[in-house]
Amino acid sequence: MKKENELPILNKRKIEGSSLLFRASGIVKVYNPGMETEVRALDGVDLELFAGELVVLLGASGSGKSTLLNIIGGLDVPTEGRLFYRDEELTGADDDLLTQFRRSSVGFVFQFYNLIPSLTARENVDLASEIAPEPMPSEEALGLVGLEDRMDHFPSQLSGGQQQRVAIARAIAKRPEVLLCDEPTGALDVKTGITVLEAIDRVNRDLGTLAVVITHNVAIAEMADRVINLSGGRIVSMRRNEERRPASSLSW
Repeated sequence: MKKENELPILNKRKIEGSSLLFRASGIVKVYNPGMETEVRALDGVDLELFAGELVVLLGASGSGKSTLLNIIGGLDVPTEGRLFYRDEELTGADDDLLTQFRRSSVGFVFQFYNLIPSLTARENVDLASEIAPEPMPSEEALGLVGLEDRMDHFPSQLSGGQQQRVAIARAIAKRPEVLLCDEPTGALDVKTGITVLEAIDRVNRDLGTLAVVITHNVAIAEMADRVINLSGGRIVSMRRNEERRPASSLSW
């Protein structure tokens, strides 16, 4: 029987040579505490994330996926519980430390691309490079997502999938250890979505970046090392795929 505050038992077959990047213990997030409109978005989440993994967070709308991702990425703070990144406790960290953490260690990809329309793909990626201590050349980042021939195109000249791949290139240009993707295929058709997932998979494999992908699409779980299901702000199940399926083989 699971004891109170005990971390869930994980399959110990991790990626060879991987190290623990995140440890979350008892994470609770309450919005509007004490009010009639109080929302308990997370209700005691325990989680470990390892370098080099590709993890899919599954769950319906309102299950707590995005809240958990935002806390892991330093965009939000928990109401209760503790979160560690390597040996650094992020719980209670001041704004300066969280800003530095986001700038140096985390890349974000959201459902909507948030590209600047007046800048080319290369220039959009260069924006991220300006705040990174040892950035990747924008040409290299765009090459990793298969956009070598579209670097000087503006967002209006790119398809939705190409714009999302520019957003991925922008996220990885600062060489983050962590890539957090919130419904990256949510606004795309199946064919285009698979192209985006292939880009995420390549970044994870080629750079060894921990990639965490939020989705409600069960099919996407097959490309992950580990699949975590959330419901009602809690982790309700966790499994490891014996074999990762290539994104190109997925359909939904």
